[in-house]
Amino acid sequence: MLLAGLLVLALVWLGPLLGSWRESLAAGMVAHMGVVAVAAPLIALGLPVAWRFGPSMPAALPVVASLVELFAVWGWHAPAMRAAAEASMAVTVAEQVSFLLVGVLLWSTSFAAPGERMHAASGAAALLLTSIHMTLLGALLALSPRPLYGAGDVTCFGIVLDAGQDQQLGGVVMLGVGSVVYLAGGLLLMSGLLGGADHEASSEQQLHLGAMSTHVPPGVPTRSAIRWLLRCCAP
Repeated sequence: MLLAGLLVLALVWLGPLLGSWRESLAAGMVAHMGVVAVAAPLIALGLPVAWRFGPSMPAALPVVASLVELFAVWGWHAPAMRAAAEASMAVTVAEQVSFLLVGVLLWSTSFAAPGERMHAASGAAALLLTSIHMTLLGALLALSPRPLYGAGDVTCFGIVLDAGQDQQLGGVVMLGVGSVVYLAGGLLLMSGLLGGADHEASSEQQLHLGAMSTHVPPGVPTRSAIRWLLRCCAP
């Protein structure tokens, strides 16, 4: 997974997305989603065990990481910060590095201890919160009645787009990739929680039945004993 994540980073950072297409918001959004929603989880889940967070970390850390990513994502998509990234490669590098760091932090803390109920619940909440705020930002970009970034035509994937089309496409990319991937991660952790709860309930019921079976009155036939147990366990 780690090598796959690094390969995605190389494709994003060394290709035209941040080079000749850097003035396009849609191209920048593809790069952004490639970093936080593809490369970051692959890197986080592929880190050596010694570098990973474990059950001893604070349970609220994934939620804190989600809030940090919220500020990073919305901050870098403010019109002034977007203009600065377009004008300076150094600012673009700072933007991309911050996306990678907050992305790896969020994914690594969210999946640090999926077998621990408190950690899994916190991780699920963090990923679902991130999906929500990315959905809001994507919808804002896609549905805005006027361009928020620039005014001229740009080129993205060889297609010339005006400012409004470029912004709408960028919003759709965020909705279709970022929102969906973080939602899937959150639901994966939630499914583990629900499955664990069902297993615990089944185990408790079996223990209860086992305990009740030791109190069946002596001499009661087997079929009668079963009915007696069912009456005892009925609410």
